[in-house]
Amino acid sequence: MALSFCGNNDIKAYSVEYGVLNNGCFVDALNLVPHVFLLFITFPILFIGWGSQSSKVQIHHNTWLHFPGHNMRWILTFLLLFVHVCEFAEGLVSNKVMSSNHLHLFMPAFMGFIAATTSVVYYHNIETSNFPKLLLVLFIYWVLAFITKSIKLWKFAEYKVGPQHLRFCITALLVILYGLLMAVEINVIRVRKYVFFANPQKVKPPEDLQDLGVRFLQPFVNLLSKATYWWMNPLIIGAHKRPIELKKIGKLPIAMRALTNYLRLKDAYEDQRTAEDPERAPSIWRSMYRAFGRPILLSSTFRYLADLLGFAGPLCISGIVKYLKTKDEVATADKMKETYLGVYFMSSTELLQNSSVLAILLFLALVLQRTFLQASYYVTIETGINLRGALLAMIYNKILRLSTSNMSMGEMTLGQINNLVAIETNQLMWFLFLCPNLWAMPVQIVMGVILLYYLLGCSALVGASVIVLLAPVQYLIATKLADTQKNTLEHSTDRLKTTTEILKGIKLLKLYAWENIFCDSVEETRGKELTSLKTFAFYTSMSIFMNAAIPIAAVLATFVMHHFINKTGPSPSEAFAALALFHILVTPLFLLSTVVRFAVKALVSVQKLGEFLQSDEIGDDSWRNGDISVTLEPGKKHLGMTKAINRKQPMRYQMDNYEHPTRRPLRPTETEDVAVKVSNGSFTWGSNLLTLSDINIRIPTGQLTMIVGQVGCGKSSLLLAMLGEMQAIEGRVYWSNKNRYSVAYAAQKSWLLNATVEENITFGSPFNKQRYKAVIDACSLQPDIDLLPFGDQTEIGERGINLSGGQRQRICVARALYQNTNIVFLDDPFSALDIHLSDHLMQEGILKFLQDDKRTVVLVTHKLQYLIHADWIIAMKDGSVLREGTLKDIQTHDVELYDHWKTLMNRQDQELEKDIQQDSQTTLERKTLRRAFYSREAKNQIDDEDEEEEEEEEDDDNMSMTTNRRSKIPWKVCWCYLSSGGFFMVFLMVSSKLLKHSVIVTIDYWLALWTSSKTNQSAEDGSDMFNGTSPAYIGNASLPTPGAPEAEQDSYYLTVFIILCAAGITLCLITSLTVEFLGLSAATNLHHNLLNKIIHAPIRFFDITPLGQILNRFSADTNIIDQHIPPTLESLTRSTLLCLSAIGVIASITPAFLIALVPLGVAFYFIQKYFRVASKDLQDLDDSTQLPLLCHFSETAEGLTTIRAFRQEARFKQRMLELTDTNNTAYLFLSAANRWLEVRTDYLGAVIVLTAAATSIWSLRYGLQAGGLVGLGLTYALTVTNYLNWVVRNLADLEVQMAAVKKVNSFLGTESENYEGSMDSSQVPENWPHNGEIKIQDLCVRYDPMLKPVLKHVNAYVEPGQKVGICGRTGSGKSSLSLAFFNMVDIFEGKIIIDGIDICKLPLQTLRSRLSIILQDPVLFSGSIRFNLDPERTCTDDRLWEALEIAQLKNMVKALAGGLDAVVTEGGENFSVGQRQLFCLARAFVRKSSILIMDEATASIDMATENILQKVVMTAFADRTVVTIAHRVHTILTADLVIVMKRGNILEYDKPETLLEQEDGMFASFVKADM
Repeated sequence: MALSFCGNNDIKAYSVEYGVLNNGCFVDALNLVPHVFLLFITFPILFIGWGSQSSKVQIHHNTWLHFPGHNMRWILTFLLLFVHVCEFAEGLVSNKVMSSNHLHLFMPAFMGFIAATTSVVYYHNIETSNFPKLLLVLFIYWVLAFITKSIKLWKFAEYKVGPQHLRFCITALLVILYGLLMAVEINVIRVRKYVFFANPQKVKPPEDLQDLGVRFLQPFVNLLSKATYWWMNPLIIGAHKRPIELKKIGKLPIAMRALTNYLRLKDAYEDQRTAEDPERAPSIWRSMYRAFGRPILLSSTFRYLADLLGFAGPLCISGIVKYLKTKDEVATADKMKETYLGVYFMSSTELLQNSSVLAILLFLALVLQRTFLQASYYVTIETGINLRGALLAMIYNKILRLSTSNMSMGEMTLGQINNLVAIETNQLMWFLFLCPNLWAMPVQIVMGVILLYYLLGCSALVGASVIVLLAPVQYLIATKLADTQKNTLEHSTDRLKTTTEILKGIKLLKLYAWENIFCDSVEETRGKELTSLKTFAFYTSMSIFMNAAIPIAAVLATFVMHHFINKTGPSPSEAFAALALFHILVTPLFLLSTVVRFAVKALVSVQKLGEFLQSDEIGDDSWRNGDISVTLEPGKKHLGMTKAINRKQPMRYQMDNYEHPTRRPLRPTETEDVAVKVSNGSFTWGSNLLTLSDINIRIPTGQLTMIVGQVGCGKSSLLLAMLGEMQAIEGRVYWSNKNRYSVAYAAQKSWLLNATVEENITFGSPFNKQRYKAVIDACSLQPDIDLLPFGDQTEIGERGINLSGGQRQRICVARALYQNTNIVFLDDPFSALDIHLSDHLMQEGILKFLQDDKRTVVLVTHKLQYLIHADWIIAMKDGSVLREGTLKDIQTHDVELYDHWKTLMNRQDQELEKDIQQDSQTTLERKTLRRAFYSREAKNQIDDEDEEEEEEEEDDDNMSMTTNRRSKIPWKVCWCYLSSGGFFMVFLMVSSKLLKHSVIVTIDYWLALWTSSKTNQSAEDGSDMFNGTSPAYIGNASLPTPGAPEAEQDSYYLTVFIILCAAGITLCLITSLTVEFLGLSAATNLHHNLLNKIIHAPIRFFDITPLGQILNRFSADTNIIDQHIPPTLESLTRSTLLCLSAIGVIASITPAFLIALVPLGVAFYFIQKYFRVASKDLQDLDDSTQLPLLCHFSETAEGLTTIRAFRQEARFKQRMLELTDTNNTAYLFLSAANRWLEVRTDYLGAVIVLTAAATSIWSLRYGLQAGGLVGLGLTYALTVTNYLNWVVRNLADLEVQMAAVKKVNSFLGTESENYEGSMDSSQVPENWPHNGEIKIQDLCVRYDPMLKPVLKHVNAYVEPGQKVGICGRTGSGKSSLSLAFFNMVDIFEGKIIIDGIDICKLPLQTLRSRLSIILQDPVLFSGSIRFNLDPERTCTDDRLWEALEIAQLKNMVKALAGGLDAVVTEGGENFSVGQRQLFCLARAFVRKSSILIMDEATASIDMATENILQKVVMTAFADRTVVTIAHRVHTILTADLVIVMKRGNILEYDKPETLLEQEDGMFASFVKADM
């Protein structure tokens, strides 16, 4: 048929005799003008613009800004586009009615659509290049379009066309939209004054965009990019080439920074404190609402819109199925009545009865719904992150103001603070994420039920009630899950504790052959943990089962009821709309239980937060802010609030001095010489007990004041009282002017930051090399620093390297010395130092370094021998001052005290001498440090090599190699995981999953057949205008013939339907259980194998693998395998199978769909590939930035007094804000990436729905199948949209979680020790070794085949019962020899023969259980004393008491509660080091073996105990062979034989007497050095 603009069936079409405007066709032509005008003008501009832009490829985002009315314009443009689409559709449908083609019905609409699109592209380009003058073009376009459309509307009204006609409505809408757009344009002119005005306004882009560090552009991009996260494309696609680092994600925009939000929240919080009721606690809920209420409301609006649009899906499906069959042949005569202006006008409802139109509407509704939903999610997440930042800052500020008594009196423990930070803030954040659901879900449920009722009548209510009634069950399961998780956590903490102990004492366990006993104890706690994990798995699978089975049950109930009420089945359109609605309804009900649970948790969290924010604070530190005198009436306990008096008048201070005469009249010069003075002070830690009472002291300026007294007499409290940390009940603390800001303080309990050594010492002060060097020498830190792997740039602190107590304390003292302050407070700086170091520190540090600078020093100490250096002494007793004055004063006035001190000093001097004989504690500390690093470095080299290899791969120019490596799914690891779950379980899981999904498909297919049979039936009777195709196409002979009575056929369908549903529900149960229990058995096996492998690994493995790494496998990785992988796996398989079954169903109904599937599949593949890589990186960033934040909080809480004394609060706050922002940036990007993915997969889903609808409508035209199946296809297409993004997200999660399996797997590859040996244990005599004769023949030993030998060709012979001493320098191979006896090292040549048996042939268990050893570092395990002496439970009590008596411990153990069953805490912390060593001796004695090896066993014991030990060894072990590895040579002077070793060879070998005679010999020189 020929095309012509005005149609060619009517001659009058082109005539204008009744006036130009009365020709409808001309009016439509007039409407084309503005559109064409716009296209003509803008295209050249755009092309020129693009041409010039190609040189500057990417516009930098600091040029962006938004013209006024920006969002309004986008929204209006989108509406305009939609209306144009409607107009176009209406034109096409009307055109079909006419006898010839009338182009003017739809051509202007099409052009309008193109023009509107162009307008927005044009606008966007003008806006990014900030060139507003060109907007005039748009302004003219809007005006012209408005005029032409108004003419058209006016003509319609003249010709009696009204709102009952669709075209009239559309035109009216267009007039309104053009008018509004015109208004927006006028507004831009008004604000920017870019035309008609003399001085246009200069505008800068937002502050954030000028800072190129801000990479989070969501708030600044245009609406389309906001909705689709287009701006993230470079980031996510770039992640493929190189990993996303912190630099790449930049800074947060100002509005999202923690500081901004903290101020918002704080203002809202403080505003509630009214003048009438200052004590009333402000409500956190209200302040949260005031600060963050608006975005939540916005998000809720989006949510409501999305939910309402969600219901469009089922309604459109019902419409499409209903109108598919109706023929278009409604009498054309009737239609022609509706012609005006020579063309046909459609009624407003008719358009919605066209299935193609409905399909497009469905697509648009889906796209919009998804966009709104993601927008709602994004807004809540952004708000949640803002809230978390604000809360963290609030908590932190509160921590900095907490009164010290709170921390020490245990009102606020560190644990509580850590919980607030790690748990409570996150729970509130999650609550915010989910809270729009709280009010959106009920609305959604009610709407859904109403629609169901409208579709199916009463029977729908039955189905809905099934869903509603099962919701409480869901809630119950959810709460149960939370409880079980708590239990599991407790058990896993226990298991970790045991595992840690085992790994710390692994050497001992191996030497005593006790691995298996301890392994069993871990397995036992693991068993308990697994029991609660089983419960957890059961409840999880129940919850999954409910989620899958409820819709089936609801559908079943509904249709059965429908059958009994209406005596027939539903029609296809109703049935499938109902099905889709049930799918929609299940989600909110399933989530509701979760949301309610989070709401309950949030209530608890807010209560805890409230209590914390209301807890006591310290005074206003006003002594630091001005000249303060703190006056409080006695008895009136003020919450530490001090009153600042007269900050303005420094003179006031001196007057105060004269007002309070102290005990001795002050010499006039002294008034200026007092740095701090306390007069008449009484201080408390918060409970009304006075800690310090009646304090009158002064600290002279520039001199060394010492505070001495017994333990617990209040020395440290006095320092803290002067620092303002205590509550003053009465009295005052005066600070002289120049000192109040400048205090350095070293606390008694050393406190380190998680930072480098240098940062710990400089502590925020500028770095001065000379001063730094001097301080380090004074504290003799240089040797310790030299041992650290990176010198003073090594990280120390909680997450860094563990230093010993003395090293930590010296760093703290160094920090106090380094600060350039007038006053230095040192609280017992010598407590953890040995005598040499404390002398050096006293001389070099305090007397030289500090006194040279004329700094005022206050030193609390127990070492009375330093009193001679003091300029001023304060002696304390029981919380008050006993004496104050110089040493001379005290000598003359208080002889008694002086004598007491003298005796004490003598005693200390004796200790001194004893101490000097010992190898000092410090060298020992340094030795342990060196050992730790030696072994760790070897490991690091191995690690580094691996990493280098990886890096080389990455640096390979061939980019595709690395990208491939990053986007591959770790199939191997997955297979390893599944196979450890057991093949039967895997088979069961796979088969039940497939069965379940096929049954579910069958149920829906059966429904389609049943409902379609209805329509066909009625068609046969000719009673309806449906176009009847006989049901023969089903091709199933068993179906009742169409002639059979309807009822019988119906009941047949019904029974099959019921059977299928029942089968589906059972299969749901089975699958949900199999997946969870597959996960459980995998977890059980993996942990069991890991534990056995690691406990039986050779000792070398523990030397080169850091303990933390091994523990991580047992904690974090095991936790992931236990609890996270099974649900992820379940969710992944479920969503994948759902998507696949849906695609299969659609393809089987309309094969044409497969053609469209190819491009969609490709798109989906790329989306998931890019997303998985980026998501993994962002997840890692989020994890790695979270740890420093949590550490910073706990660190601050521990070091409160120090931070406040140094006045460093501001610096720490700043650091906290930076850490919070970094973590929030990572988290924001992670959420935005999730939105990026979901928007894309949702749009893909919408396209799938559109193609499914289009193909089915198209194939129906050619009469291919029945309505029911179309409904089935569309319902399935709708579910795909929900599940596509889950497939990708679960894939990404699973990939991250499989890393845990990979790490565990890497440990499963370690070699075990060879436990078997070539002899059978039955061949070894029962009492071997009975003599204790040792022959060492040509022995060569190395730690690892890769390393050099540590013993080379050693030969020795020890007679039974001999006492042998082995000595030599560090590293000469002494300890290696002792390990060789136990076959702990690789003996690759030669042999050791004990009592005639070569030890290499023995099974390890036998060999090690027959020898005894005492190790250098004593190891005790938590448990009872009995367990520590004899874990195998083989000995009698008498034997144990005997052993304790020999080890001089009997009386001490008798005194303990429980005797042998007394508790030993973790690591034996409740005994001193010497006692622990004695326990180890007793342990060796309990095992009555004839060979005892002592490896430097007396290193950590004082002289007296050591002498006892020597005696014991001589008497108790008289008839046994004892090999002693000597730490101090004089311990082996009495031995029968001495072996001197050097570099793995025997240098001297003889009786000690003979060796001493050779004066130039090695042994002789050792003995000389040791005397």
